[in-house]
Amino acid sequence: MGALAEVAGDENNGEGSRTFVFQDEGHTLGNSLKTIISRYPDVDFCGYTIPHPTENKLHFRIQSNKSRAIDILKRGLEDLEKLCDHTIETFEAEVKTFNDKDKIQIS
Repeated sequence: MGALAEVAGDENNGEGSRTFVFQDEGHTLGNSLKTIISRYPDVDFCGYTIPHPTENKLHFRIQSNKSRAIDILKRGLEDLEKLCDHTIETFEAEVKTFNDKDKIQIS
């Protein structure tokens, strides 16, 4: 993953509202992370934009009246990592099961 920054000017909105800028990221991370974070009950708004197609930047906005935006972002990234790990483990187990079916049993 690329670098992460915050958009200046959000400090006046409290710690629950922030726009984070991910460098070298796009719709794959943005949509996945938005899907996870928007389901949290303490999140009022979550969305992302790609400011311009020629820039490799992802602007990710979180608004909450109950939690700090940075904490929500960390939780979302951790949950996304767990989901990816589970997907890989499940896929590899199914590939092994499929390949084991093709082996000839010699007794």
